[in-house]
Amino acid sequence: MDSIIKHLVEITGHRDHDLLNISVISALCELTNAEYARVLDIATVGLQIFVQPQITIKDGKVVALAEHAVASKGGDVIGQYPALEEGVKQHLNLIEGRSDEGKRLIWLPIWVNEKLNTCLEIANPASYSDNTMQVMEGILIVYRNFQNLLDYSERDSLTGLLNRKTFDDNFSKILRTSSQQSSGLDPEDVQQDRRANEPEKQNWLAVLDIDHFKRVNDQFGHLYGDEVLILIANLLRSSFRPTDRLFRFGGEEFVILLRSTSQEDAQHIFDRFRENVEQYNFPQVGRVTVSIGFARIDTYEPAVAIMGRADQALYFAKSNGRNRTCYYDTLVISGDLHAEQSNDTAEFF
Repeated sequence: MDSIIKHLVEITGHRDHDLLNISVISALCELTNAEYARVLDIATVGLQIFVQPQITIKDGKVVALAEHAVASKGGDVIGQYPALEEGVKQHLNLIEGRSDEGKRLIWLPIWVNEKLNTCLEIANPASYSDNTMQVMEGILIVYRNFQNLLDYSERDSLTGLLNRKTFDDNFSKILRTSSQQSSGLDPEDVQQDRRANEPEKQNWLAVLDIDHFKRVNDQFGHLYGDEVLILIANLLRSSFRPTDRLFRFGGEEFVILLRSTSQEDAQHIFDRFRENVEQYNFPQVGRVTVSIGFARIDTYEPAVAIMGRADQALYFAKSNGRNRTCYYDTLVISGDLHAEQSNDTAEFF
């Protein structure tokens, strides 16, 4: 009982989604004596639902997410989890199934206003009595209430993406993580990495804008315009990792914080998302495209300067044909932009 109270105190003390998720699945993992527990992101794009692991707790520790390249669609199609798929169709609060290895799985979908963005997974629980279920239900009620509170303050009400006012905190987290990783490197290890000729991994900031969005609103009406925004947000969720951060800054403007990847991979990831949007059939509207500008995140530079560079790259993309992805440094090298130009007072701030 003392342990459960401790977890509840932790849950109610957080004002951060990641910490809240870690506290909840730690409590459930300990309560059920499970082999591991996971937080799964659920993204819906058109008629497809995708499942993507976000955080895993195993042996009392947070298991780091693999910083692998993003899959073409991001995550797994829910059809790979037949029991979960059927339970979601039935709008169940508790779903039981088996893993490929035959281990028992329990899924706890977190329904918020009839929408599902998060699902908790408990693997191979050893304790699963009626009393355990009652305690789990209580924890989930607290969790759902706090999710609602955080979502209300941190999420854009239309798309469900992070809102503009949460950007500074998320940007600061990336800078702290980068600084800690840099300071913890041994010089000899750095030399070995360089000799291995592996592309250097960086963090990236991208600004994207829906092309001719005013035309969509004028021609089809604001309801269809809102639907385009929602579908773009869903495509973003299914195309990027849970470690990346996705924001709607207002109107048709979105911002992406892409974590730990090379410049070549970043270009490929942003281009792939742009192509996914171009190939998607938006109901009634048909074809929609986006333009993207991105810049490298320098640990020692303020967000406004980096945002200004990405904004300049976006402006170049919009002014030179639209439906393209432009990297700030490449534009400077080619002479299309000049490094001394500054846009620190970009409209985003």
